[in-house]
Amino acid sequence: MESFLLKRSEMAALLMSLDGKGELTPIQIVQQAWKKGHRKQVSSGRALPAFLSTDWPAVLEKLMKGQGLKGMSLQEAAALGQLIPYAGLSITAMQNWVKRDFKRYFESPKAGKKYSLEQAALLFIIDDLKASLDFESIRKLLGRLFGCGGEKSLLSPVDFYQAYSALFEELDADGDQILDAAPSETAAGNGMESSLETKAREGASRYISGLSGLDEAEAEALGNLLLIAVFSVQAAYFHSLSRRYCNATLFLN
Repeated sequence: MESFLLKRSEMAALLMSLDGKGELTPIQIVQQAWKKGHRKQVSSGRALPAFLSTDWPAVLEKLMKGQGLKGMSLQEAAALGQLIPYAGLSITAMQNWVKRDFKRYFESPKAGKKYSLEQAALLFIIDDLKASLDFESIRKLLGRLFGCGGEKSLLSPVDFYQAYSALFEELDADGDQILDAAPSETAAGNGMESSLETKAREGASRYISGLSGLDEAEAEALGNLLLIAVFSVQAAYFHSLSRRYCNATLFLN
């Protein structure tokens, strides 16, 4: 069976659609993502065998049957998370996060007996950030982003997930999972300035300029948080690549 994957931007769009936002329905988002990966089969009339050979998780089968999904169990969130390229989500890790490491954000499910779509997005965010940061740093950043000790929230988890997912894709125009801009020497400053960092900051600034209600310090903090998340996604890719080569070496040699 062939595994089905959703890019982070597609996962963000799915979460937003499930919450009633966006022009496409959840199943339309899944359909578009699947067709992108099976253009040849669809154009040649071989869509059915390709679909039948795809391994669909139960949570997506619910959408195919027209069932809503306003909340998720940890099992459903983990199943969705495993569709994200080079993500490291597991049900065991998520149980530790909601019960111990990030308990304050998951003390009670927000959608009946299930976790809300915002809480599901938060789990995906934590998984991305842990590719480059320790849990204590992540807790502090989440507190700044989503409000802690009376501070206001800069963005909702779903909106933040969508924002840095879109920024990552903007910086990876050729879709090879490696951010495109290379370091280059500039006239300003005494050292090396990364053109990648510059492009990332420009992209973050464009996004933030479309928001309202943020003062200068909050806008700067949100810009930094977007860059942290984008570079953490890149780190997750290289970690995944290293693990694959390690496994290949141990298995084949």
